[in-house]
Amino acid sequence: MSDFQDLIFELGTEELPPVALKKLSAALEKAFIAGLDEAGLQHGEAIPYAAPRRLALLVKDCATCQPDRKIEKRGPAVQAAFDAEGNPSKAAEGFARSCGTTVDQLQRLKTDKGEWLMYQVEEKGRPAAELLPQIAENALNRLPVPKRMRWGSSDAQFVRPVHWLLFKQGDAIIPCHLLDVDAGTSSYGHRFHHPAALTITTPGSYAHVLESQGKVIAHFETRRNNIQAQVEKVAETLGGRADIDADLLDEVTALNEWPVAITGSFEEKYLAVPPEALILTMKKNQKYFPLFDAEGRLMNHFITIANIDSPKPEVISEGNERVIRPRLADAMFFWEQDGKHKLEDHVESLKTVVFQKDLGSMYDKSLRVADLAAWIAQQTGADPRLAQRAGMLSRCDLMTHMVGEFADMQGVMGRYQALRDGEPEALALALEEFYLPRYSGDRLPRTPTGIALSLAEKIDTLCGIFGIGMKPTGDKDPFALRRAALGALRIIREHSLTLDIRELLDHAVSALQDRISEKDTLDAVYAFFMERLKVLLADEGVPGPLFESVSAVQPRSIPDLDARIRAVQSFLQLPEAEALAAANKRIRNILRKAGEPLPAAVDEQLLHDPAEKSLFHQLQTMEAQVAPLLANGDYQSALKALAGLRATVDRFFDDVMVMAEEEGLRRNRLALLKQLNALFLRVADISRLQQ
Repeated sequence: MSDFQDLIFELGTEELPPVALKKLSAALEKAFIAGLDEAGLQHGEAIPYAAPRRLALLVKDCATCQPDRKIEKRGPAVQAAFDAEGNPSKAAEGFARSCGTTVDQLQRLKTDKGEWLMYQVEEKGRPAAELLPQIAENALNRLPVPKRMRWGSSDAQFVRPVHWLLFKQGDAIIPCHLLDVDAGTSSYGHRFHHPAALTITTPGSYAHVLESQGKVIAHFETRRNNIQAQVEKVAETLGGRADIDADLLDEVTALNEWPVAITGSFEEKYLAVPPEALILTMKKNQKYFPLFDAEGRLMNHFITIANIDSPKPEVISEGNERVIRPRLADAMFFWEQDGKHKLEDHVESLKTVVFQKDLGSMYDKSLRVADLAAWIAQQTGADPRLAQRAGMLSRCDLMTHMVGEFADMQGVMGRYQALRDGEPEALALALEEFYLPRYSGDRLPRTPTGIALSLAEKIDTLCGIFGIGMKPTGDKDPFALRRAALGALRIIREHSLTLDIRELLDHAVSALQDRISEKDTLDAVYAFFMERLKVLLADEGVPGPLFESVSAVQPRSIPDLDARIRAVQSFLQLPEAEALAAANKRIRNILRKAGEPLPAAVDEQLLHDPAEKSLFHQLQTMEAQVAPLLANGDYQSALKALAGLRATVDRFFDDVMVMAEEEGLRRNRLALLKQLNALFLRVADISRLQQ
C-alpha cells in the first residue's frame, strides 16, 4: 500500500434543493478539506461533484496515515516544582500524573525566562481510515441546511433522505455508518437511464463511470457548460439568441443529471403582451430559456432542458408547450383587462392599502413622495409638475391585475400602462425607474424625473420609519433602510446632485410631522446617511479618519463632501501635512480645556511676541488668498496654500506661552488659535487625521 492514495466520498440522496446545490457542494468541500488539514492528512487537489441526487468530493493523493509527531507539554517552573530539599511539589506530581509518567522521567526545558519541567513523547500517526469517518460526519454537520428532516423510522437528519454512501481510499472502503447508511463501493446512475448500482473500483474513475455507464455528468461546472453550449447551439438553429441568465443556468444545472436541450414554441399572438411578463413566466415559473431575434425582440420560441435522453423529444416539447400556454393566456388576459382602466383610475384605491399603520396608506405615501419629488426636481433642473404627477401615479400599477399575478412586474407595468394611457414618455420611464436601484450594483435611474422620483421614495421611507422609532438594529432591517440609504447615496453621487442633504431631509420630515413621534428624526437620518457613506467610501479605499475629518464640518452636499475628501487626500501627500494635523489637534485640545468664552476677533494691540504677530499677519494674508478658492470649491488649492502656515505655526508653539497668567493676553492668544483652527475647518477638521 502506498503512502498516498486518491479518496472518494459521495452521499446519495433524493433530489436536493436546486437553488442550494452549489452552496452545499462548496460547504462540503471546505469543511472536508479543513478536516483533513486539521488531522494532518496531506493531500493534493480536491474536485467537488454536485448533481440533483448526490454530493461528492474526490481528493487526490490523500495520505493514508498521519505523520508521526512529537508532542511536548510544558509543566511548572523548576523553581516551583521542587522544595528546598529537592522533593517534588504537588504541582510537579500532578503534572507527571497527567502525562502518565513520574517526576523523575520528566525532562527540563531551559528558556530565557527560566527552566521548566517538560514531558516529551513521540505519537504514532493514526491511519486515515480511522480519522476519515469523523471528518466526513463533521463536514456533513456543518452544511448550511436551514431545516433538516427525518425519514421513516430513522433518527438521522439531513436536508433530504439519504440512500447510499460511497467512501473509498484507493481500493479499500472506509468503514463507517453515516446518516443511517453504511459506506460501500457503489454509486447509482441516472434514475431512469441506469437506476442500478455502479461499482466504483477506484476513486479516480468515479466521474468517468458515472458518465459513461450511469448517464450522469457529476461535475457541476462541466454539466453547466454542457447545458450552455446546447442552448446556444439550438438557439442558433432557430435563428435567435438565448437569454442565458446565470442564476437560471445554475438552477437548471442543479435540476438535471443528463441534460438534453428541447425546443418549444407558443402562438405569436402572445407577443402582444409586454415581453417582460412572458420572460418572467418562462424563466421563473418554467425554467425555460427565452429566445430573441437579431433586433432584440422576443421570439415565440423557448428552450427547456430535459433530464432524459428521450427517443421522442417532440413529446417532451409538446408537454412543455401545453404547460406554458395557460400561463401566457393568463398574462394576455390580465394585460387586456388592465387596458380597460388608466393608471390614474387606481389612485383612489391606494387609500385601501396600508403602507405602515403609523405612516398611513399607499395614497398618503404617494402624496408625500409626489411633493418631495417635485421639490427635488426643482432643485435639480427637472420638471416639477411632471415629477409631481409621476409621484401620484408611482404606485398605481400595484393595483393592476398584471402586477397582482407577476409581482416582479411592478414598475415595468407602470411604464407600459402609462404609455398606453398616453402619458409622456419621460413620465412612463420614471415609473419604472422609481424602483431603481433594486439591489447592490443594480442600474440607477437615468431620466431627470426618474432620479427625482426614486430619490424621493427612498428619503420618505427613511425619514418615516426612523420617525416612528423603527430604525435598523443589528442585522434586523425589515424595511431595507440600509439598502434605501445606499441607493439614495449612489443616485446623488453618481449623478452629482448638489442637493443640500439636511434641507432635503428637513423637507421630508416636515411632510411627516403629524405622523412621526421621534423628535431627533432629521439628525438620526443624517447620521445614518453619513455612516452608510462612510462604509461606501471605505470600500473605495477612503480611511475612516479621513472621512471623519471631512464629515465633521458637515458639508452641504455629497459632491461637496467628495471634493473635500479628494482635497484632504492630496493634502496628506504634502510634507507639511503631519505637522499641521498635529498642530490642529493640539489647538483643539487647548481650546476644549480652556473652557471659557473667547473674543470674536483678535486684538492686534495685545500681540507682543514676534511669533504671534507673525502668525496673525500671515493668517490675514492667507484668509484673503484662500477665500476665492473656497468660494469656487477648490479645496485642494486652498489646503495646499494653508500648508504654507507650517513654519509660522511651529514657531508660534515654540516661542509663545498660550496659557499666559495675564487674562487678556491668554484670551487673545486663544482667539488667535481659534482663528487658525477655523480657517482649516472651512475645508475639514484635519485634527482628526491624528489618531
